[in-house]
Amino acid sequence: MTSAQDSDLSPSVVGTVKGPGENGNQYVFITSDNRHVKIGEYVYYEVLDANVCRKILGKISARRLIDHLPDRIFADTEISPEAIAALVGFTYDNPEIYEVAVDVIGYFDLGLGFMNPRKTPDPGAKVCLADNLMLRQVLNRRQPKEIGSAHIGSLLLRETDAVPIALDVKELVSTHMAILAGTGSGKSYTAGVLVEELMLPHNRAAVLILDPHGEYGTLTEMRGHPKFASDDGYAPKVKVLTPEDIRIRMSSLDYYDILTLLPEMSDRQQSILNKAYRLLQKHKRGEHRWSVQDLIAAVREADVQEDDEGNIKQGSSAPALEWKLERLERSQYFHTFEHTVSPKDLFEPGQVTVLQMNEINQEEQQVICAAVLRQANQARMNTHRGLVEPNDENYLPYPVFILLEEAHRFAPANEPSRCKAVLRTILSEGRKFGLGIGLITQRPGKIDSDVLSQCMSQFIMRIVNPVDQESLKYGVEAAGRDLLKELPALTKGQVIVSGACVNTPVLCKVRQRLTKHGGETLNAPELWQKHFQSHRVQERTIEKAPVAIPQRAQTVRGRSID
Repeated sequence: MTSAQDSDLSPSVVGTVKGPGENGNQYVFITSDNRHVKIGEYVYYEVLDANVCRKILGKISARRLIDHLPDRIFADTEISPEAIAALVGFTYDNPEIYEVAVDVIGYFDLGLGFMNPRKTPDPGAKVCLADNLMLRQVLNRRQPKEIGSAHIGSLLLRETDAVPIALDVKELVSTHMAILAGTGSGKSYTAGVLVEELMLPHNRAAVLILDPHGEYGTLTEMRGHPKFASDDGYAPKVKVLTPEDIRIRMSSLDYYDILTLLPEMSDRQQSILNKAYRLLQKHKRGEHRWSVQDLIAAVREADVQEDDEGNIKQGSSAPALEWKLERLERSQYFHTFEHTVSPKDLFEPGQVTVLQMNEINQEEQQVICAAVLRQANQARMNTHRGLVEPNDENYLPYPVFILLEEAHRFAPANEPSRCKAVLRTILSEGRKFGLGIGLITQRPGKIDSDVLSQCMSQFIMRIVNPVDQESLKYGVEAAGRDLLKELPALTKGQVIVSGACVNTPVLCKVRQRLTKHGGETLNAPELWQKHFQSHRVQERTIEKAPVAIPQRAQTVRGRSID
């Protein structure tokens, strides 16, 4: 889209530098332009650096009214401000004068990114509004539709699509990302846009979505969609595993997974189970499969006691543990041989797999998630080191990306969790092995701070909870304090993008999805009305239905005849 700003070769001067600001990286300028000079907008001044004229980009962080018509004029509704302005010599189009603070970003270098020469503008220097062409070149690490780009939307303060915002997919998936937003702000919608971008022909990513609410099933609309087609025959695969499809092999669980799945146990029972698990690992070394009955046998072996006479007898903990383990054996999701979530099944370039867990209880979700993450991480490490063969289910010869919805459930701040330790390991080590993590949460204040701080790209949407806002100041430093002040004012679909995937933090309007969004809030009044009308129609149908009246039987000499 070409605007008047792109076609006008002369710079758009919006003000004049007054002097330095509150710190060494800030300056202030004076302007009467109330239409273009907005908080978050981009401006620049020119400076000579090493005999090269540089355009030093900055972002407006504050604006203060310093001169205007007297307040009494506006207080009296009978007085025409236009007439008074003309009498005192004001042009009513620009009767106010503003002092504007700008935080310096620097000039853009293709190889190094933004560089700040630390040369402040002289008083009297002209400040220009950055045009759309300049912003398209310097804000984005990649341009839309380039290999490795993800077109998330457009710059919020400009006309729609005037400055498209395209993210660097390499940084996005390798240094991990987080989508942080309040309820109803559009976090799942934004995640859907990102997944669409990852599955377009210029990316063809290998993506897994752990979906506790069943919101991402509509991604199946990518199949056969013309936007995802390519001349070489590429078409994205969408694999949806419902709760009925999920099977986890028992031998892929560790001791703490099993402990999570069992009812509360005494310290002695936990000690016996731990010993039994270690015995089982020793007996089954080199084998990939063992059953609950194998673990029960190990429990019996572990829980033995010797009396005073030297006789060996069974301890009292084994029967209780055996009963609890037999309950686990009846689980729908954990089996001796079946395993539908191996890395080879879940991942493939050009495929997104949705693991729906909306009918699974919290403890089982935790264990399933931990098992999947742990096996994927191990598969990437072992494949990278050449320890697995191509026919192995753990052979994973390409980078993968895992998106985890409702992340505060799986990595809570002050509660134990099966996934938390696994996530910490992946977030700290996954980059070198090509395993990327994306976290989505509506409660950033409730997510583990170590987990959140290791997500180097952030998508921050409207958040009004003070606790969650405060947590962002320490967990997400890249966004900048000035942009974080905008959080309560953001509306649905507006997002602050910051971190490794963009050159500098930007306010962005998320583009429209190509597939249907699956996380819409139910329209309760509409459903009530629909049910009431349907129920009323049924009642009226019953009222109008003819009632069959039995004919009176005729009696002949004590015998009834029809």
